[in-house]
Amino acid sequence: MSLERLTIDHVGQQGDGVSFDSGHALYVPYTLPNEVVDVTSSPGAQADRRGLVNIITPSAERIAPFCTYFGICGGCAIQHWQEDFYRAWKRQLVVDTLKQAGLVCEVGELIDAHGTGRRRATFHARQGSGGLRVGFAAAGRHEIVAIDRCPILDPAMEAALAAANAIAQLLKPVGKPLDIQVSATENGLDIDVRGSGPLDTAILTKLSELADQHCLARLTRHGELVLLRAPPTIRVGRAGVTLPPASFMQPTQAGEETLAALVIQRCKGAKRIADLFCGFGPFALRLAEKFRVAAFDSDGKAIDALNNAVRATQGLKPLTAVARDLFRRPLVPQELREFDCVVFDPPRQGAEAQSRQLAASRLSRVVAVSCNPATFARDARILTGGGFRLASVSPVDQFRHTAHVELVADFIR
Repeated sequence: MSLERLTIDHVGQQGDGVSFDSGHALYVPYTLPNEVVDVTSSPGAQADRRGLVNIITPSAERIAPFCTYFGICGGCAIQHWQEDFYRAWKRQLVVDTLKQAGLVCEVGELIDAHGTGRRRATFHARQGSGGLRVGFAAAGRHEIVAIDRCPILDPAMEAALAAANAIAQLLKPVGKPLDIQVSATENGLDIDVRGSGPLDTAILTKLSELADQHCLARLTRHGELVLLRAPPTIRVGRAGVTLPPASFMQPTQAGEETLAALVIQRCKGAKRIADLFCGFGPFALRLAEKFRVAAFDSDGKAIDALNNAVRATQGLKPLTAVARDLFRRPLVPQELREFDCVVFDPPRQGAEAQSRQLAASRLSRVVAVSCNPATFARDARILTGGGFRLASVSPVDQFRHTAHVELVADFIR
């Protein structure tokens, strides 16, 4: 194994240290600016990647990571940097992305939204030469790191790993890789198992018994019900929403509340709002406490859950929710004339088609939520090209210790 000695220039967009000693960028995970480190290249690794062997000159900004799996498990990129420097770096990710896209606006301070921790996680179960492993993907390798605890999870997820291990052990004879999605709800854990393939009646019966033993609110397999002990419900404003199986929700309660508060603040003065890519209504239900809302999403089960929550909640303004694929059938300017404000929160790929229709509309205000600054910048350029001005951006740190950052922005004209 041949060693290289490098000096780290800065921390890059994925959380790796970047060195230019070789004349081009080399990326070294778990390193910090100005550190001198010994590194090595691994067979099969990308040519610009290096593995950290030893820190010769540590940064004064370095701190001890709080998790024993850090550096082995690939879930967290940064636990080793003092908070003030970490926060400045994460805000700068947004600033740099906007600048590269030619977008100039006010970027607020980073808002911490980790709260009590992650209320959902997907554990991977794989059978290998070392036996069955249940945990997260290894850092930079195609294998699973078996874990017995994860300190970034919400306390409500304390029993999640035990349940995931029990499910993986029960399904071990199936011999297939499993993904076990766990969400914390008011009535207990909600688990969906994927990858098992069809199961016979005997195994399904054992799965049902296991779910009962672990007091799961619900257990599904590929979205199909195995056992329901209690509705897996979460609180959204004054409403209660029963989650569809394997549904997307914001990873932390604090994150959902923070994003919603920023959205509502930017909608001030509106009368009728369209909530696009609404999911089961984390924004729509809160907005409906003050505004009339029309909500749209391609996920029919999420729309059903939202409509059920509306029917069961008193004191809301009129809220209609419709299943519609906004990638193939975005709302067009004629439809958008009904609204004086639009909120949209697309998945990571952004909302290019819908952004073009928003840019062509007569709307005077658009509020955008994004979990991907790069696709946000692309969509923002479409909106500014249509006469909108990007007024402000608030970066939100819901995925603490990673390079992922979310944001809420408002466009006016």
